[in-house]
Amino acid sequence: MVPELDQGIPADLIFGTSEAMAQVRHIAEHIRSIRVPILICGESGTGKEVLARYLHDQSPWRARPFLKVNCAAIPGTLLESELFGYEKGAFTGAFATRRGKFELAQDGTVCLDEISELNSALQAKLLQVLQDGSYYRVGGCEEIGAQAEIMCLSNRDLEDDVEKGVFRRDLYYRVNVMKIELPPLRTRQSDIPVLFEYFLLKYSAKFGRPLRSPSKFLFERLCLHSWPGNIRELENYVKRYVLLGSEEVTEEILKEQEITGGSDELHGATLQHPHPAAFVPSLPATQPISLKKFSQQASQLAERFLILRTLKATRWNRKQAARLLQISYRALLYKIRDIQGGDHRRQPADATLATQD
Repeated sequence: MVPELDQGIPADLIFGTSEAMAQVRHIAEHIRSIRVPILICGESGTGKEVLARYLHDQSPWRARPFLKVNCAAIPGTLLESELFGYEKGAFTGAFATRRGKFELAQDGTVCLDEISELNSALQAKLLQVLQDGSYYRVGGCEEIGAQAEIMCLSNRDLEDDVEKGVFRRDLYYRVNVMKIELPPLRTRQSDIPVLFEYFLLKYSAKFGRPLRSPSKFLFERLCLHSWPGNIRELENYVKRYVLLGSEEVTEEILKEQEITGGSDELHGATLQHPHPAAFVPSLPATQPISLKKFSQQASQLAERFLILRTLKATRWNRKQAARLLQISYRALLYKIRDIQGGDHRRQPADATLATQD
């Protein structure tokens, strides 16, 4: 079913089908209707803000504002005014009283992105909001009640910052009432095809380009890429794919990094294979599965993995790769064609592939 591209991201797409996201969904479903400080952690590009907006949209206060503040993008002197507002005459240029995000988001949600970037003074003031449920505008003497939900996002390890003394321990305990760790994309490879399809539909419609179904070969390569930029990197790749209309742009995102995420090169040495668990499908233990069929699929996946790693290490020199894999050159060409699922140009394997050796 085609996602509703103008209605936000569907929940099934946010959480995917991977085991790594199952616990995230479990926590989200239990806390979305409760006002409690939430800390969402994860690498850059894993979708922390998307999850925060989802939690707000699923809450009883969804009709109230969701206001995000990037703590790293605003200098500390201005950030205090942005969060808490200021009174007329509080400083030079304060010609009128201004309400801050906490006041504007009354009964809604304030999302503090990159919470680790708060300076010590603002950490203390935020602690007051969490402890007492109130604060003062800059230059003000009237106590203002804070009724907004507070969500904090961080791509850094706050526990490490606490140990280093750059983040208050008492504040950490206050914002860490409910913590959600978003896993990196490389640990949820089964979600890559679904995310790719969603972005493909979205940007084909946005840019007015025809839908181009990706080949099996492209999906194989995307699932083996380590995606250091996570979902944001995948989204940007799909934009290029849609705009350029060619799978050749795959090389652009993979050329600076090994397809497995490592930096080792293969020069005839023993290959380091992925952990066997990587080939095990994410199925409930109670669901029946044919061992014979699974063994065949796992064998095919392992073979494709080995072929792609060797091709990457030899910079796609098929003749050298065939020697390392100890198979004939023609056999390797047919295996590559099988991985590709059939070249859409319908040229003989030798004519299509040998020219790049």
